[in-house]
Amino acid sequence: MKPVDFVSFVDHLADASGEAILPFFRTTIGADDKSKGGVFDPVTEADRAGEVAMRRLITQTFPGHGIIGEEFGNHAPDAEYVWVLDPIDGTKSFISGMPVWGTLIGLTRNGHPCYGMMHQPFTRERFFGDGSAATWRGLDHNRKDIERKLRTRPCASLDQATLMTTHPSLLSEGTLEPYRRVEKEVRLSRYGGDCYSYCMLAAGHVDLVIESGLKPYDIVALIPIVEGAGGVVTTWDGGSATNGGTIIASGDKRLHEQALKLLAVN
Repeated sequence: MKPVDFVSFVDHLADASGEAILPFFRTTIGADDKSKGGVFDPVTEADRAGEVAMRRLITQTFPGHGIIGEEFGNHAPDAEYVWVLDPIDGTKSFISGMPVWGTLIGLTRNGHPCYGMMHQPFTRERFFGDGSAATWRGLDHNRKDIERKLRTRPCASLDQATLMTTHPSLLSEGTLEPYRRVEKEVRLSRYGGDCYSYCMLAAGHVDLVIESGLKPYDIVALIPIVEGAGGVVTTWDGGSATNGGTIIASGDKRLHEQALKLLAVN
């Protein structure tokens, strides 16, 4: 079975998770802290409801597939096909009423990302890709559904680049200084966005996204979108980003190489 066979099913997952999550947005929903005394790491009933909805559909439709999810752990993670789910990437934005969050739905085959979608049900946007092409689906100014291909923009040097990270305070130990070296060289840096930052990179509005401490469910769905739009996603040492960790996404390979050199300086 080819990855393209799953495209309509991913839309179904997005519909189901959006229906479960959206009624909680901009309400008085409470949040539990998963950090157990560390940096605040919220989880809400919306997170749990969205993942339950997706897991139920996957189990019913593809019982032999694996699932890796943020809220309910792993099931058969070594299966040929594994769904990698983050029901709300950007829960801090979600509980703050800000619309820069999204549902991440990724699919791997034999450990390699082959399809991904970022769904933002509040703005009614979907960004999706298979590593060779990427597309945005949303509403035009007349509130009619439209689609357009995603393409990263050329940017040959750091001094012309726009850089995003969720927030420097979230960078893991030992990674803030290398990040600051890159930030010092760029034209503009912006904070916030979580998964939305990667989609803006794929759409040609941002040139770099640099983060650390990511889990597979934070990045797997975004890799086929960025790569399908012509960008590149790796770890800071140039390796595969599939397992998370220190991540850099770039819209231009020339820019990627420049940033990697600064991140690697001891």
